[in-house]
Amino acid sequence: MHSHFDKIIDRKNTNSLKYDFMVERGKPDGILPLWVADMDFRTPECVINALVEKSRHGIFGYSETKEVYFNVLKQWFHHRYKWEVEPEWLVKTPGVVFAICTAIRAMTEQGDAVLIQEPVYYPFSESVKANKRKLVINQLVNSGGRYTIDFSDFEDKIVKNKVKLFILCSPHNPVGRVWTKEELIGMGDICLKYGVTVISDEIHADFTYNGFKHFVFSDLKPEFSEITITCTAPTKTFNLAGLQISNIFIPNREIKRKFKSEIIKGGYSQLNIMGITACQAAYRDGFKWLSDLKEYLSGNLNFLRNFLLKKLPQIKLIEPEGTYLVWLDFHELGLSDEKLEDLIVNQAGLWLDSGTMFGAGGEGFQRINIACSRSILEKALIQLEQAVNSL
Repeated sequence: MHSHFDKIIDRKNTNSLKYDFMVERGKPDGILPLWVADMDFRTPECVINALVEKSRHGIFGYSETKEVYFNVLKQWFHHRYKWEVEPEWLVKTPGVVFAICTAIRAMTEQGDAVLIQEPVYYPFSESVKANKRKLVINQLVNSGGRYTIDFSDFEDKIVKNKVKLFILCSPHNPVGRVWTKEELIGMGDICLKYGVTVISDEIHADFTYNGFKHFVFSDLKPEFSEITITCTAPTKTFNLAGLQISNIFIPNREIKRKFKSEIIKGGYSQLNIMGITACQAAYRDGFKWLSDLKEYLSGNLNFLRNFLLKKLPQIKLIEPEGTYLVWLDFHELGLSDEKLEDLIVNQAGLWLDSGTMFGAGGEGFQRINIACSRSILEKALIQLEQAVNSL
């Protein structure tokens, strides 16, 4: 089924960060990349056709969105999450990390404390530090291969550090948790209690596996919507990262005013016309493609799980509940992080993301991107098996 995802598309010599910048990123040329979070699959034909039609028009001037753009977003979020968004909440930015940095500056002053939950997507810590805020970590707890939240530490860190802002990763990258309603409400209630604003990065929301459901944090309680900046984008879902478009929803008027003020200070205004075109086409007509993709990714996950159980039992799969980024535990190999990286890169010929870049608790882990053809995933795992067996 869905054999078009099996097709290997040559991405070399396309200015692909994933395939064309190995040497520049300090890696040997020619290794197999399964690191950065973009997919090796062509975006849906509906998106390609819309972009081709726009290209043929031949004029790429300043562009904005009309009511139809918001209506497509509204329908998407209603259909998938029963989340009823309003047009006055929407602020469009070129990316979620851009939005996070904007929100940090809008809602805190230099020296203020910002809380994150490591191991987590590394631009979170980079964004906090780059904006000269105090980084506070509520480390996730690995309980027998499933990560949970230490709520006592969460509240204690907020109180002791006078935390002003919490960056939530939901679903969580890289540990793959799709937070339950109870977990989200637990964090939200603590944030309400102490006046903490929440940036909820929900860019991976469309990728959940069977049996798991994504809840929009802002929508769980009316009070949450008043403290939350919700970050969404079509870029992970439809492989559009290079088109730089995200949709940020901010119901609180004062928070939105501060957020937009920071955007103006940064000199940013209109979106990329191709990003607008792609987003609108994807959310309008891409549902079936996404459904097929999720089936294929589930197959890749099953393949990975079975391969590890049969041939690499030393490497433990942290079962993902969402995302196409999988967290692997290499602790049983008994290697230092430096030797583990050498094994992955120089012996297995693979480019994964080292767990250490995700912060506290990332030691001994690697993140692998399974959004590739099954044959590429198999090749990577065979190379990894050979390298481990050579130890």
